[in-house]
Amino acid sequence: MKKVTINTLRKYKENNQKFSALTAYDCYTAKYIDQAGVDIILVGDSLAMVALGYETTHSIGVNEMAVFTKAVANGVSHAMVVTDMPFMSYHINISSAIKNCGDMIKLGANGVKIEGCNDYILEVTKRCVEAGIPVMGHLGFTPQFLNTLGGYKIQGKDQEAADEILRQAKKLEQAGVFSIVLEMVPEDCGKYITENLSVPTISCGAGRYCDGQVLVSDDVFGKFSEFKPKFARKYGDMQSLILNCAKQYNEDVKSGNFPSNDEVF
Repeated sequence: MKKVTINTLRKYKENNQKFSALTAYDCYTAKYIDQAGVDIILVGDSLAMVALGYETTHSIGVNEMAVFTKAVANGVSHAMVVTDMPFMSYHINISSAIKNCGDMIKLGANGVKIEGCNDYILEVTKRCVEAGIPVMGHLGFTPQFLNTLGGYKIQGKDQEAADEILRQAKKLEQAGVFSIVLEMVPEDCGKYITENLSVPTISCGAGRYCDGQVLVSDDVFGKFSEFKPKFARKYGDMQSLILNCAKQYNEDVKSGNFPSNDEVF
């Protein structure tokens, strides 16, 4: 399989061809997702919650994201690897933002994801692209703005709000993003924005009409058990698999059934 690039995604949109994205946080999960043919592997800051047990994504830092980015990149040969830039890693000033984003590229990422749209974010995006760092935008519900949004609330619920998201999306497009994630917006809003942009959109709870779809792999695999977003689909039950395997191992050790004659030197 050929390496997925920003040109691949552009052609997908031109040909009205859907593409897929999943999160990954370690080498071998990324390897298997890559082998499955998924187009984009996102090293999501969601790992703060599903892998590290933090309450929100705010708690993870750029150094932690660097470790997971390198691990994921080591397992991937086909998919485009995109790293979520964590909270406050690109907000202090332009130079530190470019450095932090550039460090992820050095570690093997093929692009970075930045949330929001204001004059500063647009400048960061533009400068990153000029420096050779592909940028994925993120609009709608933006988890890093959880506190200022007042919680996990659907965005773009009326025409005025949808028009505002589209206005922001067009600004990001002009700044040079190669795609835009739309999170937790009504399907009609996702369709409206997708039809009025030349760059691909990626739905994270934005309905069926975006160019691509992204989900957190721990939701897809049934590993994260604290809650399941309405827009996620559970394809497996890793929670039960891990629990049952660990129970059986524990019982075998305590009963003397492990190790067997074949499992000793």
